[in-house]
Amino acid sequence: MRAMKTPGRRWGAFLPLLIALPVLAVPGVAQAEGASACFDDSAAITVEEKRLTATMPSGGPAVGPELVRLAGFDKLVSDFTARLCATKTALRAEKLAETAGEGLWRTAVDRAQGRRPDLGSIDKADDRPLYWARLQMSKALRQWTPRFPLSAPARAELLKTFDFGARGLDDSRFPAGPKLRRVLVSGFDPFTLNGAGVRIANPSGAAALHLDGKTIQTPTGPALVQAVSFPVVWRYFDAGIVEAAYGQAFKDRFRRPELIMTISQGRPGRFDIERWAGAWRGGSPDNLDEPVRGQVPPADGWPQPDVQFIETTLPYEKMLAAPAGAYQVLYNEAFCVWPDSTKPGTGTAVCRTDAPKPGEVAASGGGGNYLSNESMYRSNRLRTGLGLTGIAGGHLHTPVLGTPTDPSALTDADFEARRAAISSQIVTLLTAALGGSATKAASPAPGASARADVLATPGTTL
Repeated sequence: MRAMKTPGRRWGAFLPLLIALPVLAVPGVAQAEGASACFDDSAAITVEEKRLTATMPSGGPAVGPELVRLAGFDKLVSDFTARLCATKTALRAEKLAETAGEGLWRTAVDRAQGRRPDLGSIDKADDRPLYWARLQMSKALRQWTPRFPLSAPARAELLKTFDFGARGLDDSRFPAGPKLRRVLVSGFDPFTLNGAGVRIANPSGAAALHLDGKTIQTPTGPALVQAVSFPVVWRYFDAGIVEAAYGQAFKDRFRRPELIMTISQGRPGRFDIERWAGAWRGGSPDNLDEPVRGQVPPADGWPQPDVQFIETTLPYEKMLAAPAGAYQVLYNEAFCVWPDSTKPGTGTAVCRTDAPKPGEVAASGGGGNYLSNESMYRSNRLRTGLGLTGIAGGHLHTPVLGTPTDPSALTDADFEARRAAISSQIVTLLTAALGGSATKAASPAPGASARADVLATPGTTL
């Protein structure tokens, strides 16, 4: 089921971001044949877009464009660049950015859910073609030389319109209906893509494609899941992309979700339902190679309480009691605080599994202090700030997907089977979460170390 789009929505807070993103002047990736005359390959592009030329250390074709080709998305990219070159007015450019972004997301979802068997030879559930096709198309927009004057803010508006559409943010409104249950989830782009990491995927991004528009049958009726995909970029979080995604759902009082879940890749060999999210950024670099450290800032225009920790309200006991899958599921109660609350960021963080005390300053949530932790913190800070305590909310860390066994391969059967098992178990956990509420606290995993649990998550630096 495809949700109705919210008409006329604009994301003005992101324009300064898209204008100011760090850029590099590098040789451009080849555009569609016959369309190169309307692109300036010397124009600056982002660090992410620069990786479009990256190959595996052993050589071979550029990984990103090859994944796009293997999924059959190269046709979408070529069509977009050709239509971009033919665009003669700003109004038509805006419409093209909108339809191309939404079309890319919808095609990726349809392919992941088996509705586009005609597209490509690579595993239909692979999230990487969407990521790299999005970068090819944003690069084209950035280097486009239109037939009419195009200011930097106007180009940023086009980039924003395309990007939000290609992440599902313009396709996440729920239909009305008193008997329909509603769930909103989010995943992430691949990350740690430098060097040999260029072939990395993200099981949370694959899960978002697998879940978007899916109806889950529960004991009390069908539940419609809507999904979005977030960038692994601090600046987008500064600009309020999490609040934009979840806030629009919260504001619609007749179509609000009853459960929200941020999802990201976490620790090897296990799922973690995180109890705590913390208001601290640990300084790990993002997909633009930018590190950020310090308190999580507020998002302009949204009511948000000034709190250091936010506790999950997901019905974790029901999730822990779900039918067994390929991976164990744990309730992670770890969190970390700074030893001197007057000097956050100094000293060695103290990690525990009880509960934060008044006045303590967060050094890490159970899910670390990277963007996954922040997605839980921001979405639930907004939920509580709006007084929506009846909505269940929290974070699920998936097992680490890993990479294909052959260091030069882009995929293999085991890699694809692990991704399928993770997505399937996420559906099982969501179904269990929609079956009831938690009634008592659970115990941490036997022998678990609070500090080890936090340090085991990608991007955690204490």
